[in-house]
Amino acid sequence: MTQLADAHGVYLITPDETDSARLLERVRPLLAGTTWLQYRNKAVDAPTRLAQATALQALCAETGVPLIINDDAALALQVGAAGVHLGEDDGDIAATRALLGPQAIIGASCYDELVLAQRAVAAGASYVAFGAFFPSRSKITPRRASPELLRQSAALGVPRVAIGGLTPDNSRAVVDAGADLIAVISGVFSEADPVAALEAYRGCFRAA
Repeated sequence: MTQLADAHGVYLITPDETDSARLLERVRPLLAGTTWLQYRNKAVDAPTRLAQATALQALCAETGVPLIINDDAALALQVGAAGVHLGEDDGDIAATRALLGPQAIIGASCYDELVLAQRAVAAGASYVAFGAFFPSRSKITPRRASPELLRQSAALGVPRVAIGGLTPDNSRAVVDAGADLIAVISGVFSEADPVAALEAYRGCFRAA
């Protein structure tokens, strides 16, 4: 699948933005430098999530960036997103694959456990995510992954995402260890110049 073969760079995750028009305004200028976009919003109700996801899917379709929905396979199916990201308690990967089809991108949070990643890939996950690698500004992250985990997971055969407290200054370590994508929320959206911040993360891959 082209979307997976090209999976290298910044995996941008949306902030908890309640203003839908502002969310699109914040995301639009960043898509040119984004490999995948994940829609995640814990601050709005279901109708707003549907409206926001629909608008983001249209925007992503224009720019060719795959949209992945956090935690909600039904919403991903409803808006025609490229896929879904599942946490440890967010649904069965095999059932989600059956729902979304063979071409869907299905990601799994594996935290600090290689065994979880192995099980996820065996169940049909398209990629695995490890973290947090550092304290996160976006949420409490009691489980801590290490770059060594990325090295140990090289044989999984799927893209590996690093997430949690990553900055342009510390991301090079996870890229060198084998991370294919760096997942970022506040490191881009909370900065005064989000476009420049995004470019700084992309520079970690160019340097590698």
